[in-house]
Amino acid sequence: MPTIKITVWNEYRHERLNEEVQAIYPEGIHAALASYLNTQEDMEARTAVLDEPEHGLTAEVLEQTDVLLWWGHLAHDEVSDEVVKKVRQRVLDGMGLIVLHSGHNSKIFHALMGTNTGALKWRDDGEKERIWVIEPGHPIAQGLGQYVEIPKEEMYGERFEIPAPDELIFISWFEGGEVFRSGCCYKRGQGNIFYFRPGHETFPVYHQPEVLQVISNSVRWAAKSGHIQVSYGRVAPLELIR
Repeated sequence: MPTIKITVWNEYRHERLNEEVQAIYPEGIHAALASYLNTQEDMEARTAVLDEPEHGLTAEVLEQTDVLLWWGHLAHDEVSDEVVKKVRQRVLDGMGLIVLHSGHNSKIFHALMGTNTGALKWRDDGEKERIWVIEPGHPIAQGLGQYVEIPKEEMYGERFEIPAPDELIFISWFEGGEVFRSGCCYKRGQGNIFYFRPGHETFPVYHQPEVLQVISNSVRWAAKSGHIQVSYGRVAPLELIR
């Protein structure tokens, strides 16, 4: 089985500025996720952060990445438009992309969705979230029960300004009554994209086994893009033109 090459990208700001977040993710969210993914026999994960040159996403890194995970929140506007352009093209060429939690408002998600994906309802009261599995036969839902329950989370609520997903895998219900499309699959060019909602920085969501299971499942699903060579431009006719 070929090894899936993964880059986990994180702006890495909350963990350095907020002691509460630092206590949960002392090495950063990116390090926690990469550490987990590196326990999987078929995966090899590296990390990249905002304050590195080219945000750690050089042409060479992107070329060697099968699947890119993206977590951002405080500093979406600091991400270079040139880097976003490179990442978008790699997705169109077949790199998988997993957009996590507040990455819904990232430049790259905007660019690939074509809408104001930052438009949604939210509330940070630490309420229970129940993520309902509505496509139990999908590879991203492999190994899960009927739902995943997160004891304390930030609420995101509909209306979520996204295009209709190609496949909707999860719908979240929150203790305060709202619902949210929290597991959305898209195809853009040759690349598979998955948006996965949970992961607010002040709660230990990325230490929860079921959440990590979804992330590793989604990496395997996203890595299956981009293996078909597609030709564009002017071509010779297949049949004789009379």
